[in-house]
Amino acid sequence: MTISPSPNLYVDSTVYTFARRSLVPLRYDSLWKIETGVVRTLTLLEDGTLVTLGLWGSGDVVGILSKAAPEKIECLTPVEAILPKSSWHKAADKMIQHIQRGKLIEILHCRQAELALVQLFSWLAKRFGQEVEQGQMIDLRLTHEDIAAIIGSTRVTVTRLLNAFEKQGIIQRMQRRFIVLHAQPNFWHYEI
Repeated sequence: MTISPSPNLYVDSTVYTFARRSLVPLRYDSLWKIETGVVRTLTLLEDGTLVTLGLWGSGDVVGILSKAAPEKIECLTPVEAILPKSSWHKAADKMIQHIQRGKLIEILHCRQAELALVQLFSWLAKRFGQEVEQGQMIDLRLTHEDIAAIIGSTRVTVTRLLNAFEKQGIIQRMQRRFIVLHAQPNFWHYEI
């Protein structure tokens, strides 16, 4: 884990830098405000299954927000975060916004892996996507195993579905980045 403090605009906070795939330390007495990058919160079930609890980006506040134990915060990209010590009232608004979005919970409850994956890509494109000529690029470099953990499926199923989506012209892959191609009728009709 790489933690590099550097000064920032907040008088009472230090910016910490974390490398991709590193873990952000959890503290029971504070929350992290993500300045740049994307993290996921996850927990490990008794059977060893990783469960994604949420995906968080710039402006979001993360920390020990549930009774799930053990909970971890993993960086999906390089991340800069602060521990805002005197601005908890501002953090409350960000937490409420994230809870109200609630889309990830809907995705997790999809019984069909294909529908869950479609909804995940739609949500990721809206939340973290960057407009490119072909559509929305999701620059998170998620592995098939990461995606499977998010939607509650298997890596094999995700690989099969991603291959099918690519053949259908729904997505385009560039290494571990995905581009959700401009609205395709056979893709977007799944949204309700």
